Amino acid sequence: SSAQQNAMDYFGQKYQEAVSGATLAYTASGSGSGRTNFVGGQVDFGGSDSPLTDEQIQQASERCEGNEAWHLPFVIGPVAVAYNLEGVDELNLSTENVAKIFKGEITKWNDEAIAAENEGVELPDTDIAVVYRSDESGTTDNFQKFLKASAPEIWETDGQQFPAAVGEGANGSNGVATQVSAIDGGITYVEAGFATQQGLGVANLDFGSGATELNKDTVGVALENLEFLTEGNNMVMDTESMFAMNEEGAYPLVLASYEIVCSAGYDESTSAMVKDFLTVALESQDQGLEDLGYVPVTGAHAERLATAVEAIQ
Repeated sequence: SSAQQNAMDYFGQKYQEAVSGATLAYTASGSGSGRTNFVGGQVDFGGSDSPLTDEQIQQASERCEGNEAWHLPFVIGPVAVAYNLEGVDELNLSTENVAKIFKGEITKWNDEAIAAENEGVELPDTDIAVVYRSDESGTTDNFQKFLKASAPEIWETDGQQFPAAVGEGANGSNGVATQVSAIDGGITYVEAGFATQQGLGVANLDFGSGATELNKDTVGVALENLEFLTEGNNMVMDTESMFAMNEEGAYPLVLASYEIVCSAGYDESTSAMVKDFLTVALESQDQGLEDLGYVPVTGAHAERLATAVEAIQ
């Protein structure tokens, strides 16, 4: 997962400080390779914004010596609809208009559908330049699931490859944010921290109860209603119900990056290292993480994660 790259860099620094001689080598090559490398036994844990497929769950069980692999949603990163539009510092977009933009049905920034949601804003006659993830991406998977849930009459596709009918691709979260920063009229979907780093505008999204700003509090309202498709220490989030959320003051376009681990089956040394690192990562859900654009886990969810980490064998 490249979505959690900045968080992993931060956790790795904390890990070095906490455990003498310890280092973390994290390669942000995309969620697809994160899952592939995990089930192939090439990494001690995988980072992915999408859960393992049914086939990969079986492969992971074999890799984990017959034990279950767990999805631990450690890094919570709200996804921004980020734009670069000269002279426009604040922008409201309904989920329907977001879907139409990324489908290529709205192509100008002063389109009457956008203008209707931004009274008093002087929108330029600038072409909309869509930038999407060119690599296999959990962010793309979640963004498409969000569009299907929130604008089902407009958006029909899903999966980790963006249907490149419009726009141009860039590799990784940092790649799409950097590309949009160089295009007047550019727009993309990317984790909030990367949008902030590149100085991009972040649209206020209307999920059905009015335009909602992306911030810690509005994301918190969405997370309060978090549900899981799995039980126990394996925590696959029910994103479909979350993405369809229409609650006032909630920003449900949230991506959780899973640390995919073996529940058991590691050798003693690897088990200790994985648990040490994840324990430090849990203790580092602080202001420093928030400053990078993530939402620190707290309360009941933090307790769930701590219980799972302790149970790894």
